[in-house]
Amino acid sequence: MKLGNVLIPVANLDEAIAFYGLPVKFRDSDRFAALDGGGVTVALAGPAEHVTTSVAPSYKVDDVADAVRELTERGGEVVREPEKGPHEIRAVLRDPSGNVFVLYQPL
Repeated sequence: MKLGNVLIPVANLDEAIAFYGLPVKFRDSDRFAALDGGGVTVALAGPAEHVTTSVAPSYKVDDVADAVRELTERGGEVVREPEKGPHEIRAVLRDPSGNVFVLYQPL
């Protein structure tokens, strides 16, 4: 598992991109934008891509289903089951302390 980005749900992608003022690495219409935050990608999720209601770290894994199984065995709780998004398979979990995080596997 490797930290891939910090996911921030936003109401308006254009406004959020302007607000953060970081270079855009990738953009998918009004759905998603990846900004260059230096050592970590700042991922802005427009309303169509809201998988969480708050800021959450997103971890890149080789296999989302396997990672979900492993983490639930260690006390994690599934918030959103694995699902196919436009660019990845993703799932949302909560750690034993209640913190929400995303797992994703690029397609």
